[in-house]
Amino acid sequence: MASASDRNPIIIGGLPSQVPDFDPEETREWLDSLDAAVDERGRERARYLMLRLIERAREKRVAVPEMRSTDYVNTIATKDEPFFPGNEEIERKVLNATRWNAAVMVSRAQRPGIGVGGHIATFASSASLYDVGFNHFFRGKDEGDGGDQIFFQGHASPGIYARAYLLDRLSEQQLDAFRQEKSKAPYGLSSYPHPRLMPDFWEFPTVSMGLGPLGAIYQARMNRYMEARGIADTSKSHVWAYLGDGEMDEPESLGQLSIAAREGLDNLTFVVNCNLQRLDGPVRGNGKIIQELESIFRGAGWNVIKLIWDRSWDPLLAQDRDGILVNKMNSTPDGQFQTYATESGGYIREHFFGGDQRLRAMVENMTDQQIQHLGRGGHDHKKVYAAYAAAKSHKGQPTVILAQTVKGWTLGPNFEGRNATHQMKKLTVDDLKRFRDRLHIPITDAQLESGAPPYYHPGRNSPEIQYMHDQRNAHGGYVPTRVVRAKPLALPDDSAYAAAKKGSGHQSIATTMAFVRILKDLMRDKEIGKRFVLIAPDEYRTFGMDAFFPSAKIYNPLGQQYEAVDRELLLAYKESPTGQMLHDGISEAGCTASLIAAGSAYATHGEPLIPVYVFYSMFGFQRTGDQFWQMADQLARGFVLGATAGRTTLTGEGLQHADGHSQLLASTNPGCVAYDPAYGYEIAHIVKDGLRRMYGPESEDVFYYLTVYNEPIQHPAEPADVDVDGILKGIHRVSAGTEGSVGAQIMASGVAVPWALEAQRLLAAEWNVKADVWSATSWNELRREAVEVEEHNLLHPEEEQRVPYVTRKLSGSEGPFVAVSDWMRSVPDQISRWVPGPYTSLGADGFGFADTRGAARRFFHIDAQSVVLAVLTELAKAGRIDRSVLKQAIDRYQLLDVTAADPGAAGGDA
Repeated sequence: MASASDRNPIIIGGLPSQVPDFDPEETREWLDSLDAAVDERGRERARYLMLRLIERAREKRVAVPEMRSTDYVNTIATKDEPFFPGNEEIERKVLNATRWNAAVMVSRAQRPGIGVGGHIATFASSASLYDVGFNHFFRGKDEGDGGDQIFFQGHASPGIYARAYLLDRLSEQQLDAFRQEKSKAPYGLSSYPHPRLMPDFWEFPTVSMGLGPLGAIYQARMNRYMEARGIADTSKSHVWAYLGDGEMDEPESLGQLSIAAREGLDNLTFVVNCNLQRLDGPVRGNGKIIQELESIFRGAGWNVIKLIWDRSWDPLLAQDRDGILVNKMNSTPDGQFQTYATESGGYIREHFFGGDQRLRAMVENMTDQQIQHLGRGGHDHKKVYAAYAAAKSHKGQPTVILAQTVKGWTLGPNFEGRNATHQMKKLTVDDLKRFRDRLHIPITDAQLESGAPPYYHPGRNSPEIQYMHDQRNAHGGYVPTRVVRAKPLALPDDSAYAAAKKGSGHQSIATTMAFVRILKDLMRDKEIGKRFVLIAPDEYRTFGMDAFFPSAKIYNPLGQQYEAVDRELLLAYKESPTGQMLHDGISEAGCTASLIAAGSAYATHGEPLIPVYVFYSMFGFQRTGDQFWQMADQLARGFVLGATAGRTTLTGEGLQHADGHSQLLASTNPGCVAYDPAYGYEIAHIVKDGLRRMYGPESEDVFYYLTVYNEPIQHPAEPADVDVDGILKGIHRVSAGTEGSVGAQIMASGVAVPWALEAQRLLAAEWNVKADVWSATSWNELRREAVEVEEHNLLHPEEEQRVPYVTRKLSGSEGPFVAVSDWMRSVPDQISRWVPGPYTSLGADGFGFADTRGAARRFFHIDAQSVVLAVLTELAKAGRIDRSVLKQAIDRYQLLDVTAADPGAAGGDA
């Protein structure tokens, strides 16, 4: 038996553990060579040789394990930096003017009586990162395509406004209206990138941190998807995402890195501004955030470019033959580097270079001032250009640039690198004088001492401004710019909805399947069929959408390189480079990012897409509500389907799947039009109107949320006198009471409409009550319209007072009014104040649980028998029936016993 030393050891880190050594003698020679290098030249030299061997191995396409992190130096060696094509002197003047105006704008926004705040330190640190992009890389939209998509870091917006001012894209009046969007309308500037508030300027809302990187990944993927499907030529488009190192702590920032690497999105570059500071202090005071991020991105399969030191360090690093300087850089924590950014050259000489004679010797001929100005790479235009050029030319992987900067750079000693710099918004006169002198801005002391500091513009005919215009003209126009070039779509006629309007006959189907059938017919349309983008989080089969697999296919840029296990089946799983369906795996965040990218393609690329995102309703607004807000901010359009909706409908799944509140959450989003339909013909009219509103001649910046269920019911055919207006506005009568002498009204939504109809039957047959049943297709839209009416009446008392639609619709109907749904009572209670009569509601308030539908509905007292009791109770309150009947109803229906309820239909299709 071989000894342990004779066996192949198990080596962690990617090296083979079970491969036999066929030439031990050659292996020993290589190992001896390494030993000799260590013994004769030292470990640092041996390490260098190993790294060069790894580099050469990769050049020869020899598979070697990836290093998780490299030395704390620039990835691109000085000798490998490309020629810098710009005029650095002019660019420095431009950037100085931009820096000044950005800081002055925020400072002026703090003037007495305004005090709206702002942030200046983030842009101060990232100004060069943006400036090189503007001057040399960012593509505009003037060539007729989508240009580049740039996700600007939210807190850097003052700098983007300041640059736009120099280019005459914004006026001084607009800069002075920063964060005063209503009081200074139409000149107000939004605090952060916000397409809804500035629809001709910003493209992507990014200040909800973490959503920028997530959105950028899926935007880059959407670009590839659109090109693969022949919808738009996006081959020239590059996606740039500007992020903060503190922002990378957000789970959304790093959670989807793998998809970008897996799909080889080399049209994507992250630029992480590593100023080493969060909002309150250091990002990793005892650690090194750049090294940490390098390991994460490398591990996820990204190309990593570190941009740490500016050119002033090049001579020192060239002297570092034994690696002592690099070792000092490697071992110094971020918290100490932050301190160095605030201290004198003498302090740096003593504390950074003073610990080793070799380090002291490196800087012995340098003055303290020269040492103090040893800078960070993110402030060096040539170094930044080299990193960007390398990122653009890299193929097969997305790239992240980790650029070290100083927060508050150039703003002076009271700002630079200080823990509180993010909250500092106003510069004193002395701060302004120091800032002016550092930037060489031709503004006098008297101008700074006589009131608000002035903006600076070098003149429209100055070389600096002409240079800016020339550079932008050479790169396709000005950015950021949002342009809507898309034309209205030719929408299908009524024949596309005919099947849904016929009902389901004797077949019972869920509303999810009713929607899927409508979608299938729409996707056959020659005009708009190809524009549908199907999105689901690994649940297409759950929702009955596997029928699309063979025809629409699942998008995969690599195609299907295997034989599917179900290939013989009719509904086999099929992937294709031109697939129409996006299968983002179990990631609601990823799916919602795809939804937003597709839903805003009409503006981004001038080609409308119609995304249809279907998911478990519990995991929509609750889990990704911030992204749905982002969707509204970005003016994205499309259909969002909360399937398996309701608190009692999904039977055995239990509490964590029991959604009784997403309609309420949806009501908080002003861009969301939410419906809770009961029947296929209602869905048909809602979808048709949604296509008209979002993609027709007078398109609106809204998206549609439909809650659909998995409980099979029989869908009636559309009535001849169908109330389409009522369906779309939120309520229509589906059944008028015909028997009984005491009148009442039952209002229900979604899956509760059949319970209301059963209650109508019981009330007539057993209690002499004649109840009408109304389908409340949208409690939310009824409330929204009523609120608008009230506001109009409040502000126009001299005009004839308007009446809310729900009031007009129900007027003349004999109350009381009882509302019921599979939602918490707060959902139908939204309209209570506008119902013209006594009103009460039933709902599934509280946590859901696993049980039969009947037991759950009896527990929450929302089943048909409970609706009967609620109607009788309201009639008793009004003195129209005797109260004794209430106890009779409770006893007759055994309403206190959940086991007495009919369990209802078991299971359920999509």
